[in-house]
Amino acid sequence: MESRSGRRPGSPQTREAILDAAVEAFTEGGYAGTTIRAVARAAGVDPALVMHFFGNKDGLFDAAIRASGLPLRELGEVMEGDPEGLGERLVRRYLSLWESPEHGPKLRAVMSSASSSPAAAGMLKEFITSEVLQPLAKRLGVDNAETRGMLAGSHLIGIAFTRYVLNVEPIASLGGEELVACVAPAVQRYLTGDLPLA
Repeated sequence: MESRSGRRPGSPQTREAILDAAVEAFTEGGYAGTTIRAVARAAGVDPALVMHFFGNKDGLFDAAIRASGLPLRELGEVMEGDPEGLGERLVRRYLSLWESPEHGPKLRAVMSSASSSPAAAGMLKEFITSEVLQPLAKRLGVDNAETRGMLAGSHLIGIAFTRYVLNVEPIASLGGEELVACVAPAVQRYLTGDLPLA
């Protein structure tokens, strides 16, 4: 009987190797600059195996976002404490992730990818709203939780895109605490305040 050595095609280790290569590729080259063939080469597998696991580049990008340790789920930690201070805690934690040497480059790559690909943008929006902001709003027990989560998410995404991807002044140069003071009241209102919604 012929013995096998190394990773078997289709094994969990092979899938993880592909995801590791994809995270690095998307971080360095963005969505537009990443190809299935390049990811396969970096992972030491055939491109057909990448397609087998993930279907296409959109599927690979989605899996890479979810598996790469994207830290946005950590925003759920801000739920502890007074609900009236939630907006400030959420914005401060969110900005700290973007400023982090570990997480910042990955978040910028994901945001840049979303700006150049409608598919990537849709996946990022779905991830942030369904995995982070809607659960936050629902845990608060407020009406229109889905809409509130989407409003807060769109505001935070816009701030991050303006400050960290486009580097638009004066937003890019505002001090962290200044930005928190400017943005937190709006986010607080989205999550817990009165909104003109039926």
